[in-house]
Amino acid sequence: MPAAYRVLSALERVSEEQLVSLTPHGHTRPTATDEVLFREGDEPPGLIVVLDGLVATNRLDRGIQREISTQARGGCVGLVATVTSERAYVTAVVRAAGSVLIVPAESLRGLLAEDRALGDAVLQMLFRRREWLTEHGAGVRIVGSRYSPDTHRLREFAGRNRVAHLWIELERHPEADFYLDKLGIEPQETPLVLFGAGEVLRNPTNAEFARAVGLRGGDLAATRSPYDVVIVGAGPAGLAAAVYGASNGLATALLDAVSAGGQAGTAMLIENYLGFPGGISGEELTERALLQAEKFGVQLGIPSRVSALFEQDGYRVLEAEGGRHFVARTAIVASGVEYRRLDVPRLADYEGLGVSYTTAAALEQAGSGGSVVVVGGASSAGQASLSLAAEGHGVFLVVRGDELGAEMARYLIDRIECEESVEVLLHSELRELLGPESLEQVVVEDTQSGARRTLEANAVCILIGAEPCTGWLADAIELDEQGFVVTGHALGVDLHRREPWAALGRGPYLLETSTPGVFAAGDVRSGSVKRVATAAGEGSMAVRFAQECLLSEGSSTRET
Repeated sequence: MPAAYRVLSALERVSEEQLVSLTPHGHTRPTATDEVLFREGDEPPGLIVVLDGLVATNRLDRGIQREISTQARGGCVGLVATVTSERAYVTAVVRAAGSVLIVPAESLRGLLAEDRALGDAVLQMLFRRREWLTEHGAGVRIVGSRYSPDTHRLREFAGRNRVAHLWIELERHPEADFYLDKLGIEPQETPLVLFGAGEVLRNPTNAEFARAVGLRGGDLAATRSPYDVVIVGAGPAGLAAAVYGASNGLATALLDAVSAGGQAGTAMLIENYLGFPGGISGEELTERALLQAEKFGVQLGIPSRVSALFEQDGYRVLEAEGGRHFVARTAIVASGVEYRRLDVPRLADYEGLGVSYTTAAALEQAGSGGSVVVVGGASSAGQASLSLAAEGHGVFLVVRGDELGAEMARYLIDRIECEESVEVLLHSELRELLGPESLEQVVVEDTQSGARRTLEANAVCILIGAEPCTGWLADAIELDEQGFVVTGHALGVDLHRREPWAALGRGPYLLETSTPGVFAAGDVRSGSVKRVATAAGEGSMAVRFAQECLLSEGSSTRET
């Protein structure tokens, strides 16, 4: 056996039983020694399972192919790209002749949605594999300065979309000079995004990045006949609406400005979601929902930032970046909320350099073993504190109120009280952020005594609520004083007497907005309960009301 032979155990292998399930959905073919099955940056032919012989995976390191694993029978290559539609992050080379099973992407996704046992096993393999790729330096490379807002934007976009990537920090990473010299690029011309096939993007937009990586839905065109329903926002509410709408036969498009999953998609662990007693990560919940959406034919447009909603010739028209217009018979606003920022001096200067708004970003910025300050008193802050502590970080939980019980779930409070790595600072607020280049210290004030304390920490995770993402709606629909979308009975009992409601002869449905045929669901809706389960429930309800609206107007685009 070659000295280079290294098996990743269950990380990449399928069992003999699972292989039996996969075989009818693919085709087998022989392989020859040194044959390249696919290269980094390619679109793989599908999931490749080794039947006989050996297949190695290599990553490109400063222009040199370096082997990172070798697979024997049952080993899988091309898994991430096949499931998510991304381009390959590694090169697959045959080390010893034999044979492979190739399962095309469409067949694999359909199988994962239909075969629960196999789907669970392959999805778990997917999550571990993606993490393993990043740990071993595989994936796209983002070359840029820690002081560049665009570098921070690209890193956040890659992270939110679960793209395997490596940040080549201009100021500290030893590879930065190599890439700049090789490409003949000056530091001020960064950030760059580098792909294994040699493609280089200079400060791309999020949409350009998505198309280059091959993210599913990154290039959705707005050229088809009217959709039955267009959903804006791909958090739990939007994903649920998309799945239920498409499964009921509605021609459905799902748009989001950044990524699928919304804020829930960034959660390290959601412990109180029905049916998952051990909890489920936001990443896994999102990936499962996307597979369901694709199974039923949802058209994904991610990223697609919607800038306006208006009516034209009896249709609802959503205007997206790039001049695209999505025409729909009904629309669902599930655009969620965006993180609320603290009024602290120089806060913006430290965003991406220690200040973050998600647990995943705080973990990245905290580095190895650094302390983290979590700001907030709700369940999201409690869960973040426990997740960070579980990763070996000391945590300071800064809470404005006098107790945790006001907004935090009891089970989280009990666990925090038993967690030695979490120190709770009640009736306290952030006052200063310190550090010459990146965050090094945080000044906290006790609002009762006025005493200040300087905490040694290189990351702050701010979880103090959020503002509704409704600026794009302008005067299209009615909003409350905080900017949340008003729906149903909250619109007023006399609304049905006004046009265009009088002509329809009915009042608004429960989740319908002030504009007929436009619905709202999830956190963006006035009076909503800010929970993943309730958002998903509202999404399914909203699409049901949308279907009622369609039935009253006539048949939908697809047979229902």
